[in-house]
Amino acid sequence: MIEPRLATHMRVSALIRQCAEQGDFATVIRKGDPTAGALLLLTRQKGRNPVLYEAMPFPEKASKWQPVGPESIDNEQLLQEFLDRRVSRDPDIWILELDVAFAERLNGLLGQHS
Repeated sequence: MIEPRLATHMRVSALIRQCAEQGDFATVIRKGDPTAGALLLLTRQKGRNPVLYEAMPFPEKASKWQPVGPESIDNEQLLQEFLDRRVSRDPDIWILELDVAFAERLNGLLGQHS
């Protein structure tokens, strides 16, 4: 059975709104397919410690955000090359950057608990 899924543009809008409500920053780096595009989140805490996440499907429950990307994600050139490769393989992909003040806020946005 296929579970219904929220359109990507709505997920992006919700994440942006949640960030703004907390006084954090969110910006769309790349728009993809509004309905079914995959979504990558580039997260930072106070402009540092970048981590790239992608929602991975799980058979028994909704998708879960998992870290992805190059080992040295703090190297901006390697990060950009990784993103460029992903876009070339999946032109429908979205990339959203979230910059939050505290890890707890990021965990809340990602639906993760410490």
